[in-house]
Amino acid sequence: MNEPVIVEAVRTPVGKRKGKLSGVRADELAAQPLKELVKRTNIEPGLIEDVIFGCVSQVGEQAFDIARVSALIADYPIEVPGTTLDRQCGSSQQAVHFAAQAIASGDMDVVVAGGIENMSRVPMFSNIQGVEFSDELTSRYEMINQGLSAERIAEKWGFSREQLDEFSLESHEKAINAQKEGRFDREIMPLEVTPPESNGSETMKNDEGPRANSSLEKLGSLKPSFDENGKIHPGNSSQISDGAVAVLLMSRKKAEQLGLKPRFRVLARSVVGSDPTLMLTGPIPATEKVLKKAGLAINDIDHFEVNEAFAPVPLAWLKETGADPEKLNPNGGAIALGHPLGASGGRLMTTMIHELERTGGRYGLQTMCEGHGMANATIIERLS
Repeated sequence: MNEPVIVEAVRTPVGKRKGKLSGVRADELAAQPLKELVKRTNIEPGLIEDVIFGCVSQVGEQAFDIARVSALIADYPIEVPGTTLDRQCGSSQQAVHFAAQAIASGDMDVVVAGGIENMSRVPMFSNIQGVEFSDELTSRYEMINQGLSAERIAEKWGFSREQLDEFSLESHEKAINAQKEGRFDREIMPLEVTPPESNGSETMKNDEGPRANSSLEKLGSLKPSFDENGKIHPGNSSQISDGAVAVLLMSRKKAEQLGLKPRFRVLARSVVGSDPTLMLTGPIPATEKVLKKAGLAINDIDHFEVNEAFAPVPLAWLKETGADPEKLNPNGGAIALGHPLGASGGRLMTTMIHELERTGGRYGLQTMCEGHGMANATIIERLS
């Protein structure tokens, strides 16, 4: 098989709901990292054999196969196709998997994977339009929302509200520190934007989500969102956000032929189904599965990115896997940085790539919980 490698990864800043990116059409936002990949690598875009994008709410500006539309907006040749997929929160991580699989099989040599979600302009659940779950489904499974699933995970693993809030505050503190140290500078492409109620444009260089003024006292004052006696509230949940990301993958042979440096190889991939009621525990078996595929142990991994859908999710993952918490989301996670659904998997991957290069780490493992009980996991290896 061919060896799939990552040559470049870039993302937009992540905007908060109704923030600086809310004035940018979703398809035009998705085109920005596609353009930046070409700019950074000087690759001829006609060499790209497919654009695979994750997007959860495929309606309005995010409909009509946004991967294809955005590739055209990015001035890719008309011969470059595009396809859009939905594996819930893991959609753009799955896009990376599909790209790597196409390369490994020999079907393709150059593929762009990524994702988009502008949740300010295309709200979550807008693609459902009031449709209820099938009676055939609800007769088999208890279908509840993710917030209630997070409540059940907190209860099952015995996490107090204070523990959840402490984890959330730490996410913000790590993100603020990473911003101050410039850790995101290489992975983020600056964008010219016109914020709402602004008199002119400005250059957006940073994620809007991290809050330097957060505190345990402020988090403790927030009302529960899903159960009046519960522990889950806006401060220990991921943020509704806007953003886009693109990752350039190639066969190692093709990258070297083009004079491009293979920065990481995609070592192993997994995807699992899990309890559709508890829903958010899939990263635990997905991690076990991907480690087995890679022939590695949890302690071999230098960097973990586990999506912070809700604080109990990474905390339960830590408890079950025995991973070193110091290696988990060292630059903060979705609680601070935001969670633009279809782009989050690629955002985690892009952050992990750049942080492994900054620290000199070898292996990175990324995993995400997904709606209806699923999870992807990916292990990448830095190449010298």
